[in-house]
Amino acid sequence: MLHEKAELAAAGAATDDGQVATGKTLRYGLVALIFFATALNYVDRQVLALLKPMLEAEFGWSDQQFAHLGSSFQISAAFALLGVGWFVDRFGVRFAYGAAVALWSLAGMGHAIAMTVQQFVAARITLAVAESVNTPAAIKAAATYLPLKERSLGIGLINTAPNIGAIVTPLLIPPFALAFGWQAAFLVTGGLGFIWLAFWIVGTRQLKPVRSNVKSASAVKGVRWGDLLSDRRSWAVIGAKAFTDLVWWFMLFWMPDFFARQFGMAQGTLGYPIALIYVLAAIGAISSGALFPILLSRGFSVNGARKLSMFLFALMILPAPLALYASSPWTAALLIGMALFAHQGFSTNIFGMTADIVPTARVASVIAMGAVAGNLSGTAMIEFAGWSLTTGVGYWPMFAICAAAYLVALGWIHLLVPKLEPVTA
Repeated sequence: MLHEKAELAAAGAATDDGQVATGKTLRYGLVALIFFATALNYVDRQVLALLKPMLEAEFGWSDQQFAHLGSSFQISAAFALLGVGWFVDRFGVRFAYGAAVALWSLAGMGHAIAMTVQQFVAARITLAVAESVNTPAAIKAAATYLPLKERSLGIGLINTAPNIGAIVTPLLIPPFALAFGWQAAFLVTGGLGFIWLAFWIVGTRQLKPVRSNVKSASAVKGVRWGDLLSDRRSWAVIGAKAFTDLVWWFMLFWMPDFFARQFGMAQGTLGYPIALIYVLAAIGAISSGALFPILLSRGFSVNGARKLSMFLFALMILPAPLALYASSPWTAALLIGMALFAHQGFSTNIFGMTADIVPTARVASVIAMGAVAGNLSGTAMIEFAGWSLTTGVGYWPMFAICAAAYLVALGWIHLLVPKLEPVTA
């Protein structure tokens, strides 16, 4: 009995009511800290896109040079993801997460002293490498410190943070930059990370890892990469992420320029339609998981429910190119916002499909490979947009690609895995 109580106390789950409350408070604080770090992650990466008109006027950048800034971020993040898991596991989540936020905050502030494209690229690369730690560290923190019954809710709350960051940033940063200058915008958004870091150091000091009593919780053998890469199920996920993530990265990086160029919106006002877009994306992130279980309850198979869900979301994205012909920025924002609403639904089903059909021991590795593929395809899309705008072709090729991408992704999945069958291990 004494041994059992010691074990529970070490896990922050002692039987005393006061200690239970204290443990819950610490864990809720952890979720809040991760939520804010993830939101800051998107604040820091979005500032550059929102300040494009101001920076373009000051430095005389071409659209292709601006594209290089975006692609340098994507490529750096893709390669960094290959080693992030080792870094977090090797140094522990408390140190790794804190160090990453400190580094990306410094990199964000470093944009304020950059005076050339090369210097901005160096700041973007550093930002990308540090920010790539966020998701693996956040999930590991949840797995380490949250009990199983609290973990899903915690991760669900954390997953809404990117959309919150993408909503708040366009509302606040353009007016702030107009009032205080673009350098101040980078300095303030970067400095927020150091405020977070102080709370992280203090708030996680007393957290104790959750101890598992599952008998099979032995060390998991490393993934056999030959088996992973020879499995059609792996390539179904990797290809689907490559086809669809390029839409998200294109929208995140180029939409401020689209509204400034298409509707002549000033720096201080273009953030409002951008915020509307990501409000709709956030609603999609929160609600998109409901369709699949509804279809299952109606008698659909896993294969039918997953693919019908994806098909319906893919259809919702088809009207996105009509934003090019919209008479007002608000109409365009609704069309683009519905596309990102549907993107979140499609992505949710990709993740769900992965958990359904990929052996459990490979799920994390397959998702990581999918993230790398998505970053690289996003790089290609960003660069293509820079070329298209520089040569006077305009935005229509990118919007056409966005409209077709999800039907192509669904066709790719069906070609490789005609029947999705849940695995048992």
